[in-house]
Amino acid sequence: MRAEEERETGATRAAAPWGGAGGPPDGETAARAKREAEQPVGRAFGAGLFGVDALVVEVEAARARGEPRAAIVGQAEGAVREARERMRIALQRAALWNAEDSELAALVINLAPADVPKTGVGLDLPMCLAVAALKLPALVAPLAATAAYGEVGLDGSLRPARGTLSAAIAVRAAGFRALLVPPEAAREAAEVDGLEVLAVATLRDAVDALSGKRAALAPWTAPPPPLPRADCDFAEVKGQKSARRALEVAAAGSHNVLLIGPPGSGKTLLARRLATILPPLDRAEALDVTRVHSAAGLVAAGGGLVRERPFRAPHHSVSGAGLVGGGSPPRPGEIALAAHGVLFLDELPEFPRAVLEMLRQPLEDGQIAVVRALGRARFPARFVLVGAMNPCPCGWRGSRARECRCTPSMVDRYQGRISGPLLDRIDIHVEVPALSGAELAREAPGESSAAVRARVVAARAVQEARNGRFGVVYNAHLPVRRLAEAAALTPRAKADLERAMNLLRLSARAHDRVLKVARTLADLAGRADVDAPQVAEAVAYRALDRGGA
Repeated sequence: MRAEEERETGATRAAAPWGGAGGPPDGETAARAKREAEQPVGRAFGAGLFGVDALVVEVEAARARGEPRAAIVGQAEGAVREARERMRIALQRAALWNAEDSELAALVINLAPADVPKTGVGLDLPMCLAVAALKLPALVAPLAATAAYGEVGLDGSLRPARGTLSAAIAVRAAGFRALLVPPEAAREAAEVDGLEVLAVATLRDAVDALSGKRAALAPWTAPPPPLPRADCDFAEVKGQKSARRALEVAAAGSHNVLLIGPPGSGKTLLARRLATILPPLDRAEALDVTRVHSAAGLVAAGGGLVRERPFRAPHHSVSGAGLVGGGSPPRPGEIALAAHGVLFLDELPEFPRAVLEMLRQPLEDGQIAVVRALGRARFPARFVLVGAMNPCPCGWRGSRARECRCTPSMVDRYQGRISGPLLDRIDIHVEVPALSGAELAREAPGESSAAVRARVVAARAVQEARNGRFGVVYNAHLPVRRLAEAAALTPRAKADLERAMNLLRLSARAHDRVLKVARTLADLAGRADVDAPQVAEAVAYRALDRGGA
């Protein structure tokens, strides 16, 4: 038996490539270690998306011993790990990978920094370029100065990836002067100042251009942006003068609004036209909006900056993650997608109370933080909230068209679905009565959005000049401790406000909301102080505090 074992052991040794079962001789080990130490490391730079922010990622590729496969390390998540198979086929199609090439049979791809999660298919392109640099030394220098971001198809074509704008901002901040992207993403990336955008359609074209095998890529030049399209106008709203006025005040001071009225009174019609009287997005706001929409995959291929104020109207069945953002990795929700625009919540009491309560913190802070095991993602959340609700469960309380059959307790329960703390964050409550057919026929079209917007822009300019010393821009965000200074009352206005507080039993919070709205009304009127007419109108906008609805 021992002799048989010795014969098998001898056969095994003879079959080993270095003639021994325990490993190569010392000389061969040293030579192999030296060759492996001298093997090149391909490097490229890209970006990983997390929430709406991007992190510059250094991609390292090196040959390795072992099975013919590619290993991606460095906390690669989901789609990044799946890129191994896409890369293999794409590199073969681009004649950059030979399946029978033993030198490239096994690879290790490292994504640095290794302690930060990497997400997004935008890392496809830099990973492929790092592998190509192993066989093409001419790529080394260009890839040290040029970042890349894009998805690679199986045929080697390049496709835009979510978050191109965020990636462009990140690589420019890291000192890169050029970014390689697919043509459909070039306009979006070109919005970052000081960054040359190189548009290329295929992986092979990218390698040839960077290695000097074809003419160098010229920086992409953006065509003129398309003109914004007006789909609706305030002039289409007939009647409803008090509601129109309330929305103008809301737009001027960035106040949240609650529209209360029966079905068919025009609440949705009014809400959809609020965005048309807001000032145009400035460049900083447009970059912020585009960054969020790009991270959510809502920027059309070939699109650049989002130039119109967002208007988002989620259904009342929306989940908490759908409203405030979430998932793994975190993606923006409706409140982030409405940043610098309007968030419209129709049938407000029908939303789950737990979902509505999630609005309290972003309404107060202007941002939302989503915490996951992978890290913390922050989304912008500075928007104008417009809620709409019926006055009672059946909807006809106070209507002349139908009789309401709801009991007082039913009405209280229905309105109680909206918590007090959330109502405290809504400055304006306004009733929207239903108009009869005859009244609608008599009413002439109202002012256009352009005419109303001109007054809103003028009032906002006054606020920006005055409120800067308080650390805010618009009246709705004034800190309570600075209200007396920002909204100085005339003696008559102070007396009228005290009388309204006692007569209507308004809370201290309602007092502050009245002051903020009155300050905006004074700005619209061109007054430096706040007089009695502004206080009276502001008190009238507290319908729920007065028990009017």
